[in-house]
Amino acid sequence: MPGLVPIVRKELADHFSSRRFFILFALVLISGIGAAYVAAQSIREELTRTAEAATSVFLLVFTASNGTLPSFVTFIGFLGPLVGLALGFDAINGEQARGTLSRLLAQPIYRDSVINGKFLAGLATISALLVSITLLAMGLGIPLVGRLPSPDDLARLTLFLLLSIVYVGFWLAAAILFSLLFRQVATAALAGVALWLVCVFFVGMLAGVVANVVAPVGQDAPALQVLRNDEIRRAVARISPTRLYAEATSVVMNPSRNTLGDLVLASEVQGMVPSPLPFVQSLLLVWPQVSGLVALTCVCFALSYIRFMRQEVRA
Repeated sequence: MPGLVPIVRKELADHFSSRRFFILFALVLISGIGAAYVAAQSIREELTRTAEAATSVFLLVFTASNGTLPSFVTFIGFLGPLVGLALGFDAINGEQARGTLSRLLAQPIYRDSVINGKFLAGLATISALLVSITLLAMGLGIPLVGRLPSPDDLARLTLFLLLSIVYVGFWLAAAILFSLLFRQVATAALAGVALWLVCVFFVGMLAGVVANVVAPVGQDAPALQVLRNDEIRRAVARISPTRLYAEATSVVMNPSRNTLGDLVLASEVQGMVPSPLPFVQSLLLVWPQVSGLVALTCVCFALSYIRFMRQEVRA
C-alpha cells in the first residue's frame, strides 16, 4: 500500500516527540509503578487474607491492593482510555485545521494509507507504552516478591498486555472517529471524555436501574429472582468496553477465579474443586469478553475508515 510506511513513521515520530505523550507516559508510569510497589510490599498480608494459591503469588504484584492505591490492573483500566483519546482526538481535524491534510492527499499516497497509518502508529505507541510499564513493574516486583514468574504467569501477563492494547486501541479508534465527526478539536476531545465518563461511571448505574425494573428484588425475593437481577445487570453493563475489560482481566490475572459473576446458585457450587484454573480454561471463560473487545475496536475503526474515505477534503 503506497504511502503507508512513511505515514506510520511520521506519526510515530510525532507521538514520541510530543509533550502530550511524555505527560501521559509519566502519569501512567507513576500510577502503575506506585500501585505495583504498594502491592508487592503487602503481598504477605494479602496472601493471608485471601488464601491465594502459591502459583499466583507473582500476579498479586499487578492485582493486589492494600487500600492506599488501586491495583496496577485497575490503573490501566482507568487511565488507559485517556491515553487512547489523547493520541487520536485531533488525528484528522487537527490536520484540517493546519491545512496539511489536503497537501498530504495531493501526494502519491492512497487515501486509506492515511487513516490506516494514523491508527497503526497510535496502536504501536500504545503497545510500547504498556509493554514498557508492565516490564518495569515486573522488574520491581521480582526482588520484592522474591520469586520469578512461572510460565503460566508469563502467559497470563502476555494475554493481559494484548487485552490492554486492544482495549486502549478501542479508545484510539473512537477518538479518530470523533476527529472525523467534529471539525473542532476541542469538541472532539470533549466528546471522547464524555464517552469515557459514560462507560466508566454511568453504564453501571443504568444497568442497575434496568435490572431493578425488569427483575425487581426485595428483602424476601427468591434466590432465582436475585440471580436473574444480577444476570440482567451484568448483561446491560457489558455494552461498555470498560466492563468487558474489567471482567476479562479479573479472570486472566486471578487463576483462582472460576466465575464471572459474584452470585451463583448453591447447586452450581457443589462439586467445584477450589483449585486454580489453567491458563487455557481461564481464556475460554473470558473468550466472549475478548471477542467483544476486538469486535468493538474493529467496528469503531471501520466506521472511521468509511467516514474518512467518503469525506470531502478541500484545500
